[in-house]
Amino acid sequence: MVIVIMRLIQRVANGKWDDLEEIDKKCTELEDKLGYPPKKRYRSLFGSNDNNVIIIERQWQSLSKMEKIMTKGFLDPELTKLNKKLESIIEWQKTELYVPHPPFPE
Repeated sequence: MVIVIMRLIQRVANGKWDDLEEIDKKCTELEDKLGYPPKKRYRSLFGSNDNNVIIIERQWQSLSKMEKIMTKGFLDPELTKLNKKLESIIEWQKTELYVPHPPFPE
């Protein structure tokens, strides 16, 4: 079993940080009930992204665990409704997946 680090990078529209925080609190409650691992959140300070970028990281026990739990999230009507509200808050996003190197140590 190989752990997977998932990094979600999102650009928040100007003036929408309070709206994001409100929705994120509700999303976190639902995600916790569905078994999502805890998330760490970072805001871009300096670099290739401007300061309206948030990075959310989670560590999953495996790709199969990630798929199973995220599928439950995609099918959850309350979480789907909250994610729909994010469309007016998040200007763009991308997801990156990482594994340890080497993934299978000797």
